[in-house]
Amino acid sequence: MPPVLDPYVASGALAVTDYPTSTLGWLEKLIGFNTVSRFSNQALITYVASYCQRLGLTPFLTFNSDQTKANLFVTVAAVGDMCIDGQCNELSGGFVLSGHTDVVPVDGQKWDTDPFVATIKQDKVYGRGSCDMKGYLACCLQLLPQIVRAAEEGRLLKPIHLALSYDEEVGCLGVPLLLADLKARGINPAYCIVGEPTMMKMVTAHKGIQVYRCRVHGKSAHSSLVPQGVNAISYASQIINFIDELVVKLAKRQDQDFAFDVPYATLSVGTIEGGTATNIVPNLCEFTFDYRNLPHMTEADAIAPIRAFIQTLLPRMHAIDEHTGIELIREENVPAMTDADSQALQQLIEGLVADKYRHKVAYATEGGYFSQANIPTVICGPGDIAHAHKPNEFGTLQQLTTCEQFLQQILQVCCEPTAGKALANALSPTGAKNC
Repeated sequence: MPPVLDPYVASGALAVTDYPTSTLGWLEKLIGFNTVSRFSNQALITYVASYCQRLGLTPFLTFNSDQTKANLFVTVAAVGDMCIDGQCNELSGGFVLSGHTDVVPVDGQKWDTDPFVATIKQDKVYGRGSCDMKGYLACCLQLLPQIVRAAEEGRLLKPIHLALSYDEEVGCLGVPLLLADLKARGINPAYCIVGEPTMMKMVTAHKGIQVYRCRVHGKSAHSSLVPQGVNAISYASQIINFIDELVVKLAKRQDQDFAFDVPYATLSVGTIEGGTATNIVPNLCEFTFDYRNLPHMTEADAIAPIRAFIQTLLPRMHAIDEHTGIELIREENVPAMTDADSQALQQLIEGLVADKYRHKVAYATEGGYFSQANIPTVICGPGDIAHAHKPNEFGTLQQLTTCEQFLQQILQVCCEPTAGKALANALSPTGAKNC
């Protein structure tokens, strides 16, 4: 649905010139919105939506269940003869430039500057999100008027879409709703570029991540009467031990991918809690763990064996008390991003970046959801992931400049008549229209 704007904005009181006119200006503005995941992002979304409307575009918003957070998707439609078999393609195809609006908390971190005020020192811009990933969004928003102008002048032959999502940092919660909306509206982008901080290197795949909570319900008893109780901690420890054994098995599989820094799937227990006193047999213990799978792997490779092992424990527990049991609850599920369908896109991006190597990473992004939706995706954005989430997070002016140049080339591709026939030849200057 279209956004509901502030009456002052909707009245036409603002002009495009009232918005930032440089990438750095946009970055300063975006950092100023405190979009830590536990807070609403709607102030930022409304601001960007009004900017899009002032450019003559129609942004669409999708909301979370309580209407406190929103995704934004906006398309600069292609022009010219874009009809295939009688079906016009002005809105489908082209590139999605995707980035998340939320940032991680600053609680407990020691910052030298206000994390929500952009501070420039030499060639660095400090502030939460400067690296992850408001720098990329700033570059995209700065380019948007040029994209619109190319469309107005009849030069944009492939659409360019901009996607801003919410709650990526807490499990990529917003993107599935955004993609469902695109499907409902019949919009089918050809490719996606996610602007996570990669130092403008091309990342072609990433692992999936599933986070589970295992809750063991035992039976309390005095520790002098152990046989009458069901020790929840003891049973939890058996499951953890099984997980540790499975870790070793996963590392020995023959289907490893050595393009990843850890070339196999991993399991890791992260938290555990249980018990009230040493002389009480504990009736509750719960722990969490994550499963990071290679793109070709599924839940069956790791979680199914854990579920099967849990079933072997239940008869012993029920023999003492039928009300005991074990829950295995999936709390997060971000799909892996595959490189199997993005060869043409990789070939294109290879010609736009300095580093030709096709990198693969263990962290998860919204790229997994775009890939799952059959939209070939790569990750390429300004900033160093090593600086993300930390106190005094920063991005460099040079990285912003490199990203600007990269996006300019993407725009050029969308103005290139031959780009639709072969992305591999899309960079050829022959016959290209200048965007």
